[in-house]
Amino acid sequence: MGKGITKRSEDYSAWYNELVKQADLAENSPVRGCMVIKPHGYAIWEKMQAVLDQKFKETGHYNAYFPIFIPKSYFSKEASHVEGFAKECAVVTHYRLKNNPQGEGVIVDPEAKLEEELIVRPTSETVIWDSYKNWIQSYRDLPILLNQWANVVRWEMRTRLFLRTAEFLWQEGHTAHATKQEAEEEAIQMMHVYADFVENYMAVPVLRGVKTESERFAGALETYCIEALMQDGKALQAGTSHFLGQNFAKAFDVKFADKNGKLEYVWGTSWGVSTRLMGALIMAHSDDNGLVLPPKLAPTQVVIIPIFRNADELEAIAEVANQLVADLRAQDITVTFDKRDTYKPGWKFAEYEQKGVPVRIAIGPRDLANNQVEVARRDTKEKQAMSLEGLAAAIKILLDDIQQNLLVKALAFRKENTSYVDSYNEFKQVLEEKGGFIYAHWDGSAETEELIKNETKATIRLIPLEEGEPGTCMVTGKPSKQRVVFAKAY
Repeated sequence: MGKGITKRSEDYSAWYNELVKQADLAENSPVRGCMVIKPHGYAIWEKMQAVLDQKFKETGHYNAYFPIFIPKSYFSKEASHVEGFAKECAVVTHYRLKNNPQGEGVIVDPEAKLEEELIVRPTSETVIWDSYKNWIQSYRDLPILLNQWANVVRWEMRTRLFLRTAEFLWQEGHTAHATKQEAEEEAIQMMHVYADFVENYMAVPVLRGVKTESERFAGALETYCIEALMQDGKALQAGTSHFLGQNFAKAFDVKFADKNGKLEYVWGTSWGVSTRLMGALIMAHSDDNGLVLPPKLAPTQVVIIPIFRNADELEAIAEVANQLVADLRAQDITVTFDKRDTYKPGWKFAEYEQKGVPVRIAIGPRDLANNQVEVARRDTKEKQAMSLEGLAAAIKILLDDIQQNLLVKALAFRKENTSYVDSYNEFKQVLEEKGGFIYAHWDGSAETEELIKNETKATIRLIPLEEGEPGTCMVTGKPSKQRVVFAKAY
């Protein structure tokens, strides 16, 4: 294994960056701000993808695919959308290279300029709504419930693996509806789908709510979101679902004839989660020894490591281990029997600990003689001897316990790091000394929101869905409908 990682308590940022690389999840690419997702990291993303894809299909959605290139003119049609994304757009202007007549290398061929420049997809509302114009004529054509798995490009200046990269992987849902109510219900439903996934598979508790007007998605009338708390007390936006109203339908002239033959604009939504969820997964549970994975998303849930001195001992252990592998797989548990003789057991222990494998089983000659194995769980580092009799069923129960324990631990951490404040001085003190989620009253104005952000670097993460008690704004003393949630965030 590589060298140890910086302690989380000493330098959280360095700890995170080193962990991502030491756990073999991802690395920086030659292109600034882009990443190479390595097989172990991609296997976790595939598990996430599979669960989410099933949830989308269960809620009636179908997968499709749209081009990565979007004509610049499309992007300009929805004013707030182009304003929101303009600074992050990568633009294709030419389509060919040629040899440089001044010397070695190649240059862009000036004669190969595109008639219309193309935006490299930062999000797909514009190109999808252009298609919807051709697909929708009548109420019988609605609703359209589509999702696509894709890569997008947003030219971020400050990047960090998984959390913020110039190119990232995601899914983006895009739906079209006949009524406002149906579109709003869709946007809310998908927020809850995301929350269910993050809590029950990632073992990360989330708050659910809506963004303030200034924090909404560009072109949306309402943005529903889920927010998670990381171990350094910062918030991370884990998913968003947008009620687009008729904004994109009007921009692309997408109308339908209702049951009375009257032409109406279509109502829309869009919603997405990205490889940023990988960052949330890493930061929510991991420790100074490396990655800690919830069993439901671990590519390898159990690793079996033989401890032997010679070929005969390995052969005897392998006979038992191979049967155990079959028994575990029969329980739908993913398992690896690592019988490599090129690495010592201690090295393997460290490798699988850094990679976050939830359960490690060690088997040596003495264990065989006692008809038992040593079982270590990654989350608590507890070890125990367990009988080979009924071991597969016992491991299944153990994996469920680890999954639940991670959620309980994360919930306790969030509770401990949630504060309620009434004055602005108290707010600044808690933010500086403790961090976490801070519930406070706000007068609802963009001016006060901006002032707090500029003075403290804290933002309103969401307005909770459940209405709280009215009060007075901690800054201006003006009336406040309910407390909102502030935090410093990624």
